[in-house]
Amino acid sequence: MSNSPLSIEQFVRAMPKVELHCHLFGTVRQSTFRALAAKTGNVVSPEEIDAFYTRGDKPVGVLRVLRALDAHLIVSPTDLYCLAYEYLEDVHGHGVRYAEFFWNPTGTVRVSGIRYDAAQDAIVAAIRDAQRDFGVIGRLIPSIDREAAPAEAVQMVEWMKAHRAPEVIGIGIDYRENDRPPELFIEAYRAAREAGFKCTAHAGEFGMPWMNVATAIEQLQVDRVDHGYTIVDNPELAQRCVQRGLVFTVVPTNSYYLRTLAPERWALDHPIRAMAKLGLKLHPNTDDPTLHHVTPTGAWMMMREFGFGLDDMRGFMLNGLDTAWIAESTRRDWRVEFAREFDALRARVAE
Repeated sequence: MSNSPLSIEQFVRAMPKVELHCHLFGTVRQSTFRALAAKTGNVVSPEEIDAFYTRGDKPVGVLRVLRALDAHLIVSPTDLYCLAYEYLEDVHGHGVRYAEFFWNPTGTVRVSGIRYDAAQDAIVAAIRDAQRDFGVIGRLIPSIDREAAPAEAVQMVEWMKAHRAPEVIGIGIDYRENDRPPELFIEAYRAAREAGFKCTAHAGEFGMPWMNVATAIEQLQVDRVDHGYTIVDNPELAQRCVQRGLVFTVVPTNSYYLRTLAPERWALDHPIRAMAKLGLKLHPNTDDPTLHHVTPTGAWMMMREFGFGLDDMRGFMLNGLDTAWIAESTRRDWRVEFAREFDALRARVAE
């Protein structure tokens, strides 16, 4: 290994990391989006595509993009293979060794018209090919569309049970949280746990009350929480999570706080800063990287704006390993390996 000095950004890019909170449809390269549109007769215009990738000072959410993909552009399993393979290729260049990413089967089946088994097989094939080609390990998390009926969530778990694959390891829930509290989906989560799947959930994402975070933890019985920012409004709940060692997969580019906090106050008032002060275990992620204009390197670099230093990143790195859905023997080995690599790289940083 070279002993040449590293800039902070070079160090952050090179350090070993996992990604645990990323949506497959939020990873689509703009060139791939254009190619999908051209293949389907440009139902989505080039101007609309450009608008999808525009992120101003007050960024809007990306849900409209994800819906457009389901409705117009994802028409075959090959399209899903392409997205998954390209995502894993892209993160490989940012030190990501292992990635768990979300995919919403309900839209694929009901809107795109692709059977669950065919869709899952295509994504799993991409995961296997990417591991062969880049060495990055991918794992798939089918995710409940909380805007659909709770019965659709139960159906999704049934599909997972009927078409098991070792790369498909758990469930999540996403899309708009407003008026769709976690308790609507207790049955689906119970069925997933009973079938041996791990569980996570988006909660407290859109400024929704801390009760959603509590429900995800206590009733859905999640193994980790995605976002979870409004837990800062209930320090007692936060302390229970600290004692339990529960990890929160946070997103520095989350649109809600970029939109609602004044630019000069954003880094000071962002709940990620308050979550750390409460002692919660955090792990930074990209969420929708191409649509948020961020990479894994960029997401980790943004944590510095909340007051975290390079040595804090060592803790974030280990938090990711602690909450990744991997075998305990793998976790032990990677904790030693990642820490050794981190420390060697850290010693080369010229601050």
